[in-house]
Amino acid sequence: MTFINLFILALIQGITEFLPISSSGHLILLPMLTDFEDQGLVIDVAVHVGTLFAVCLYFRRDVALALRGIPDLLRWRIDNQGAWLALCLALATVPVVIVGLIFKLTGLMEAMRSVALIGWMMIIFGIVLYATDQQGQEAKTIRNWGLRDAVILGLWQAVSLIPGTSRSGACISGARALGYGRHDAARIAMLMSIPTIIASGTLLGIDVVARMDAQAARDGAIAAVLSFFAALAALVFMMKLLRSVSFTPYVVYRLVLGAILLWIAYT
Repeated sequence: MTFINLFILALIQGITEFLPISSSGHLILLPMLTDFEDQGLVIDVAVHVGTLFAVCLYFRRDVALALRGIPDLLRWRIDNQGAWLALCLALATVPVVIVGLIFKLTGLMEAMRSVALIGWMMIIFGIVLYATDQQGQEAKTIRNWGLRDAVILGLWQAVSLIPGTSRSGACISGARALGYGRHDAARIAMLMSIPTIIASGTLLGIDVVARMDAQAARDGAIAAVLSFFAALAALVFMMKLLRSVSFTPYVVYRLVLGAILLWIAYT
């Protein structure tokens, strides 16, 4: 794969992974609507690894807190903030792992890679994001995150496996519907991405190891580095913007892109 192809793929993944506009939808569409070759599993895993390091760096204090709480959680001593955060993240990851396995084993994951479906999901969940953002209260912060909310947001995250939905967009919508402020809703959604990316990367990594060669390893390393910087820049941009702007600009983008995709699909 040429450097320009890797650069564009990494840029798309890095920017769209954390913005509520669907990274998987954009990555699926790129080879469908252009002459780009399908990036394949190696590059898919590589760009996700890059975004994983970016979110861990940006939220390093929360990540460190959760990591410190894991030993206590394993001993079932949930008497500190770190153990509680680790437990909530674990619970929120269970639904997406179960649904992801079902999709993979039944072949639904490949069957859903269509322009029409992505277009509809862009529009439908763009409207959902707008409605929850406008009607959601600002009553809760991440300190109020409990087991019930973790399970509910885990179900929202599982729905995001449908291409075009957006993992971050679904989780943010769910958090806003539960009453979390915009900044904390995005923060929770980003933290939820960490175990999810690790789980999906592990699942895909089993297939990747079998087909890895020197060229694929080189391309993967380049893609991972590029996606890291793109994702970090996108995170900084969104989290700062949320202090003064709602999610409406992302909603508008989703509606416009969704309409274009439906026009392409049905004409």
